[in-house]
Amino acid sequence: MKVIKGQMLQRAGELNTKVFGVETGLLRSYTIDEKGKEHIFAFASEGWTIADLCEVTDPSELFIDALEDSTITVIDKEERKKQVNINTMVKRIFVLQKRVIMLMSASALERYKHFLKTYPNIVQRVSQKMIASYLGVTPEAISRVRKELSKAE
Repeated sequence: MKVIKGQMLQRAGELNTKVFGVETGLLRSYTIDEKGKEHIFAFASEGWTIADLCEVTDPSELFIDALEDSTITVIDKEERKKQVNINTMVKRIFVLQKRVIMLMSASALERYKHFLKTYPNIVQRVSQKMIASYLGVTPEAISRVRKELSKAE
């Protein structure tokens, strides 16, 4: 299925039973807090999948949209459970585990380096503001980190 940049695939509050696999392009999942601030939960580029892991009978908590024109596969969540590739699942859980630990204890520099390692092919494809949202820091902190890294090179 082809989707265009900006296309909303899922809205928080909807009953959604879909998992999105990215063949080409880039998707993101995020929440919006009561003050209207976006908090990016995950990015999915080529070879990644993205979904809200709520039960199929519960309203979704995440928005999912396309950051680039993309080609995706859409799989029913119940069908996906039957097809789960354990390696893909373990990779995703590991990435989320590392992220939670980083958010609890790491500096902005350490978080950014981890982001570069986890998503090496998207750093130039998303805005500094989105990276900051994902890392739980300000865009200004990302600017300082990038400056610090460029001096170290």
